[in-house]
Order: sequence, then structure tokens, then C-alpha cells
Amino acid sequence: MSVDTQIFQAINWFARATPWLHTPMLIYTTYGVVLFAALLLTGWWVARQQPDPRVMAAAVWAPIGVLLAVGINQPIAAAVGEVRPCRALSNIVVIAPCGTDSSFPSDHAVMAGAVAGGLVWVTRRALAWVTVTAALLIALSRVYVAAHYPQDVLAGLLLGAVVSVAGYLLVRGVLTRLIIALQTTVLRPVVTSAPAAADPQAVAGPVSG
Repeated sequence: MSVDTQIFQAINWFARATPWLHTPMLIYTTYGVVLFAALLLTGWWVARQQPDPRVMAAAVWAPIGVLLAVGINQPIAAAVGEVRPCRALSNIVVIAPCGTDSSFPSDHAVMAGAVAGGLVWVTRRALAWVTVTAALLIALSRVYVAAHYPQDVLAGLLLGAVVSVAGYLLVRGVLTRLIIALQTTVLRPVVTSAPAAADPQAVAGPVSG
């Protein structure tokens, strides 16, 4: 038995011993995506209050990074074709409906890692901690309900975060210039709450590619 399976079995034993957690975990693992959507909206709202347009560029990139990361994960999961533990293992507690698609990497974890990686650039420490905590909990919930092995969610978190962070670093300059340009249009209230007299270029300094 691999170390990954042993860790899964330990978490599954914990699930068996905590029936009172089954419903909360099932609800979170099923509908947690709503929380991450709310976190992305919060990131945009926080970015509007910041004088540096690079912060809004990060908030704009965050949902794009999520879609990109999940898209990249699809062919990887199809190529790996790992059977989910709820189908591969016997005598375990299965809390959520067992999917037939590949287990590795976890789409939920990829999404969560990408949101965390995208919002880390939005300068509010509390928001970053909430997002990281939510990402770790969604990863744990996927193992708890027997939908994934631990390696599936760890790989998903890493893939999502790397794609989101690397993508932002690549497009930061272009997005920042776009945000500065939008501040001179009717879309200004969407990208900043600062008075129209403010000079975003002066606040941000030179924009690097």
C-alpha cells in the first residue's frame, strides 16, 4: 500500500469516526465553488479601493487564471486516467456521489489553488488568509468524502497556484496598462474608486512587462 493510500485511509477512518461532519463536508465540497466566486468578487472590490492599478490588474487576472488552470488540467487528468478511491478501494466510507472521471489532479483543488494564487497579489492580508484557508479546506473535503486521494488535491493546488501566479507575472504589464487606459473611460468606476483627478501612472510608477 502506497503512502498516499495510507494517508487516504487515515482520513477515511477519521470520516468514519465523525458522522456529524458528513453533511457540512458534503455541502462544502459540493457548493464551495460559490465561496470562491464570492472571494473573487471581494478581491475585485478591494482592488477598486487601491491606488495602484497593478492590484486591479491582479483582481482582473484572477478569474482568467482560474479558467486557464482548469482548462490545462483537463488533458492532464484525461492522460493520467487515475481511478477515484471511491471506486478503487473497498470497505471505505463514501460520502459524496462517486464520479467516473479521472481522479488526478483534482479539478476542485486546481480551482482553489488558482483563486489563492490570483488573489495573493491583492493587498489585503485578511483576504489572502481566508482564501488560502478555504483552498486547503476544499482540498481536505475532497479526500474526506472519498472523491480523491491526497496526492490528487496536492497536485491540484500546486498546478492551480503555479498557472495563476505565472500567468499574472506574464501579463501584468499589459493588464496594468489596460487598467490605466480604462480609468479614462466610462468604465472608470469598474476599475477604481479613486477621484478622476488622480494620476494612476504616477501612483504605480513605470509599468514593466
